[in-house]
Amino acid sequence: MIGRLRKKWQKKTAEGPGERRPVTPRPEKRAHNLFEAAAAYVSACAEDDQDQIDEAAAWVSPEALSFGVNELACRAVIALARERDESPRTVARTLLGLPVA
Repeated sequence: MIGRLRKKWQKKTAEGPGERRPVTPRPEKRAHNLFEAAAAYVSACAEDDQDQIDEAAAWVSPEALSFGVNELACRAVIALARERDESPRTVARTLLGLPVA
C-alpha cells in the first residue's frame, strides 16, 4: 500500500505543481431501479408512447416492473383518497369507472 502511495506521489511531483493529467470522463451507466422503470412505464402508457414503454419495460424484469406498477398504483390511489377525503376503495372504483358500492 505504501508503495502505491509513493508511486502516486512521485507521479504527481513529476508532473509539476500546476500540471494535471487530462481527466477522461467515464460513461455514466447505472442500472435503473424498479420504481424508475414503473414511473417511466406508467407515464409512457398514459401518453401512449410505445417507444418509451418498450424502453422502460427493458430496464427491469417483468416481475419487478409489475411490482413497481402495483406499488405506484397503490400510492397514487392513497394520495388521491387523502386529497379528496374519500376512501381508497371509492377512489379506485371511480378511476376505473365502476359503480361506488
